[in-house]
Amino acid sequence: MRFTGIQDTVIRPPAVAGTFYPADPETLRQMVLAFLAQAQVPDLGSVRAVIAPHAGYIYSGPVAGYAFKALAGLPARPRTVYLMGPAHYVYVPGIAVATFQGFATPLGTVPVASEIVDVLLAHGRPFLPHNEAHVPEHSLEVELPFLQTVFPNALRIVPMLFGEVDPFEALPTLTELIQSDPNAIVVVSSDLSHYHDYWTARELDLAFLDAVLKGDLDRVREGEACGLLPIMALMGIARRLGWTPHLLDYRNSGDTAGDKSRVVGYAAVAYAE
Repeated sequence: MRFTGIQDTVIRPPAVAGTFYPADPETLRQMVLAFLAQAQVPDLGSVRAVIAPHAGYIYSGPVAGYAFKALAGLPARPRTVYLMGPAHYVYVPGIAVATFQGFATPLGTVPVASEIVDVLLAHGRPFLPHNEAHVPEHSLEVELPFLQTVFPNALRIVPMLFGEVDPFEALPTLTELIQSDPNAIVVVSSDLSHYHDYWTARELDLAFLDAVLKGDLDRVREGEACGLLPIMALMGIARRLGWTPHLLDYRNSGDTAGDKSRVVGYAAVAYAE
């Protein structure tokens, strides 16, 4: 069953090129390559998922580099990325699945895995076609140049924005799809605490990350991450599939941009088989 809409065949244009990251392709490419080069990550084996931040690159890019460096070591195969983040701008009564043909960035257009979108939307709730939520949203877009760089040959995305939803409603369908494809990757886009002073943010964020690493959903629910719901969904998928989380980097904007009075927290977490 194909769900059609007015924007079904449209390429989603970038919304934050020139603000969150450079609009010039070569400047952007070199910035992403520098973040990846600066990141040093251990050999984790088969990485199946990462959590990466989504702020402006001058703030969160160095931390995002760690998450995507963990993916850069994977074999060069066609990859389908289940890209999940929070809906910041548009109310979504569920999980907004994009039906665009692709998402454009200055580095080119990333195709959407339309047949997987069809499966999700045929399932019904909590998945719903909702391109309007994706049009202004930065949380998925800022991850794309990193993905385009580490998977330059064959990359498709399944774009999902979590709104007002129980994330565990999505687990049976998502787990089955991901389990059926050994080359599938999950990327969850989330920042951590917002606008505390430097030391308060560190305390809150490190407690949250400790809960994520221990699989403690009760403690995670108390966290301030804007991508809390997709993080919880990833934790559920990882538990079902036996993936193990590893903290690769934690910093906040006081570390990367200097001002320690009101900071935003960023982490890179990788899940490996």
